[in-house]
Amino acid sequence: MNTPSPIDPLSIALIGCGKMGGAMLHGWLAAGMTHAAYVLEPGHLPPELAHNPVVKHLHNADALPITDVLVLAVKPQSIAEVCASLKLDPSTLVLSIAAGQKLANFEKHFGDTHPIIRAMPNTPASIAKGMTVLVANKNVTKDHHEMATQLLSATGHVEWVKDEDLMDAVTALSGSGPAYVFHLIEVMTQAGIECGLDADFAKSLARQTVIGSAALAEAEHETPAEHLRKNVTSPGGTTEAALNILMNGEMQDIFTRALMAATARSKELSK
Repeated sequence: MNTPSPIDPLSIALIGCGKMGGAMLHGWLAAGMTHAAYVLEPGHLPPELAHNPVVKHLHNADALPITDVLVLAVKPQSIAEVCASLKLDPSTLVLSIAAGQKLANFEKHFGDTHPIIRAMPNTPASIAKGMTVLVANKNVTKDHHEMATQLLSATGHVEWVKDEDLMDAVTALSGSGPAYVFHLIEVMTQAGIECGLDADFAKSLARQTVIGSAALAEAEHETPAEHLRKNVTSPGGTTEAALNILMNGEMQDIFTRALMAATARSKELSK
């Protein structure tokens, strides 16, 4: 992935400041990406945001000024109501992180000449280790593209797709993916217990093994996962004995069926 070009600080309207919206705002502030952040959020902001001079906490959509970017970070079921309350300048880029909400949905609200980008982040964005995939409508310019890349890079890695239909598979793989990894920790913990380990000890070993393995994969990002696996596997050793069970085809089949189910559900929710 190419490093995005630096951008001048932007004026940003953030609709929704929950876990994901708050994570993005923290990243923008830390990187100096915004000179004015207008946050439309009915609840209270954390003190570090509420007392930041760059942040303006608003409770009414009518109070929103014209900004460079409008970021929609609300629940999908609230999108229609929120969009109906907004009156945007034609120059404002709309960036949505609402799951399952297609570009066409926003074009109905804001017009089919408005620049709109749809994003699918995941929860590690809250610690700047996220994976976000973006897709744009035909009105998004190169400058808009750079702007969105920079903003989302504040929470981790960014990739783009040209075909919006791929966003369902993206949702299944990376959007929902952290849950699969956390379940792996649960499964490894239980297996350790059944092999005779104390529950807390097994939990500690499983969690740190996944954490360390992920860190190694990040540190050696150019090394294929297959090679990293082979580096742990001595012929005739304990790892090979375990992999003979795990790699008998069932695990791949389970994951493929799981992601296909998630992809199908994503398609259903976007209708």
